[in-house]
Amino acid sequence: MSMNSHVEVRGLNVVAGGTSIVADVGFSIPRGGVLALIGESGSGKTTIAMALMGYARLGCRIAGGTVRVGDKDVLSLDEDGLAALRGDRVSYIAQSAAASFNPSRRIMDQVVEPAVNHGRMDRKAAEAKAVALFRSLALPDPDSIGERYPHQLSGGQLQRLMAAMALITGPELVILDEPTTALDVTTQIEVLRAFKQAVREQGATAVYVSHDLAVVAQMADAIVVLNKGRVRENGAAVQVLQQPQDEYTRTLMAAARPERVAVEGPGAVRAPLLEIKGLNAGYGATPILRDINLTIARGATLGVIGESGSGKSTLARVIAGMLPPSSGSVSFDGVRLPPALSMRNKEQCRRIQLVFQNADTALNPAHSVGDIIGRPLAFYHGLKGAAAVRRVAELLDLIKLPASLAGRACGGLSGGQKQRINLARALAAKPDLIMCDEVTSALDTVVGAAILDLLAELKRELGLAYLFISHDIATVRAIADDIMVLYAGTQVETGRRQGYDAVARHPYTDLLIGSVPELRPGWLEEQGARPVPPAIRQPKDGADLCRFLPRCSWRVSGTCDQFTPPRRPTPGGNTILCHRPEGASEGAS
Repeated sequence: MSMNSHVEVRGLNVVAGGTSIVADVGFSIPRGGVLALIGESGSGKTTIAMALMGYARLGCRIAGGTVRVGDKDVLSLDEDGLAALRGDRVSYIAQSAAASFNPSRRIMDQVVEPAVNHGRMDRKAAEAKAVALFRSLALPDPDSIGERYPHQLSGGQLQRLMAAMALITGPELVILDEPTTALDVTTQIEVLRAFKQAVREQGATAVYVSHDLAVVAQMADAIVVLNKGRVRENGAAVQVLQQPQDEYTRTLMAAARPERVAVEGPGAVRAPLLEIKGLNAGYGATPILRDINLTIARGATLGVIGESGSGKSTLARVIAGMLPPSSGSVSFDGVRLPPALSMRNKEQCRRIQLVFQNADTALNPAHSVGDIIGRPLAFYHGLKGAAAVRRVAELLDLIKLPASLAGRACGGLSGGQKQRINLARALAAKPDLIMCDEVTSALDTVVGAAILDLLAELKRELGLAYLFISHDIATVRAIADDIMVLYAGTQVETGRRQGYDAVARHPYTDLLIGSVPELRPGWLEEQGARPVPPAIRQPKDGADLCRFLPRCSWRVSGTCDQFTPPRRPTPGGNTILCHRPEGASEGAS
């Protein structure tokens, strides 16, 4: 091993059955360095990351090569040696936190477990370090969040808690497998900063698996580009990002800088397919959504954007009938829908389908692809036998997957393939409206762009309408006709996609747009610490203040902290819930 290398991989080969899925992969990382593994879904990124811990997924086998971390020859360790290594000296932050936490145990018990089990510290010290990590990872209520259960937290919060679990032992190698996939852009900045700081402070080496080149540009010192299990390019991050040598790398870079054409809305003015008026909803006594009003025309796309916890998924659950609203109405094709799913008829259920965010928990890993897609075919259309087999093949072709996958168990598929199966299951019902909840967040850049193209194609050919939920405003602008911005359950801005190009926007929309990482190293450092907003005065009695007020750098003392914000138009044609005067400069307080 090179004297300057802390981690070194040479000639790594991983096989599945008789097929080589990782072939002759090699790279080295100096101590404290960050190496990114990038490539499309199925390129071998996660397989290589797992091999760094001496692990191969079910049905796979490490067939050759060497993996060294410090003075440890990982592939020569026995089971006891590997158990001592994993979760202690080498930590892994998985892509899907929701599938990684035990739902029956409190968060704190799970986060401190690696440190206590490996004898790094006692329970009291571990809990103190956990709280410090919660705070550095920008988690809410860091002193008490550990007492909650996984189902009480959002996907983005669970992802950050998983990072805390990985960092608590002070590992020398941290493997980050798409760790910001589930995070909204504003939280992503803070988490990326925390990761960079942790690597720097602990002197840890890091391997960062990602399909998001803009994130990689902020994190990596070096990049390895993978395609079909082979290394296509390996070099310094600046060189790979700015002067890629390999044709495949150039293809990835082109996909990351798309000049996408927005999908056109319907030409004729018709009654809306979906209409929501005065919607309020929550869980128990906890209000989430407040006074939501929206319409979606037939064949149109409404993008809904906001941070984790803003109420995006709650809105989809209400529309789907999974959560009855506390007040307000949801009408579909001119008919008011019953509030609960159990009260809706089969046709009402068929016409509105929901594609869930987390494919790992939405699909039964033991069921075959054909069985999963076949269930809605049988339930809604009575298709069985040969007719169902043909339709499953058609749907797989529609989502750009081979028909041969029909017999495969979902547990053996990549994250990108699972999410496309999610979409095929919804399409099997032949719906009029599909609600897409973060459907591209777990996909690599190329596959994500292909899914957006597919959604646009289905919209044109089938007349489908979409409610497209995302924390990525660039993705929403690429596909949506209209965009609604949610903050803490409040509709703070609504309008045509083009209206978001204007300067005058809601301050929260400005924050979202300004938080999207740029595809160049150094962007993260340039952001610096965000300015602390001025102190808030005591509100006027009975005033229903803006929920964004504590974070807003545009707020006006004596107005924003005293009075309910008005809903008013912007010069760009949007409607915002804000006191902000037209032409105001930032920091007017």
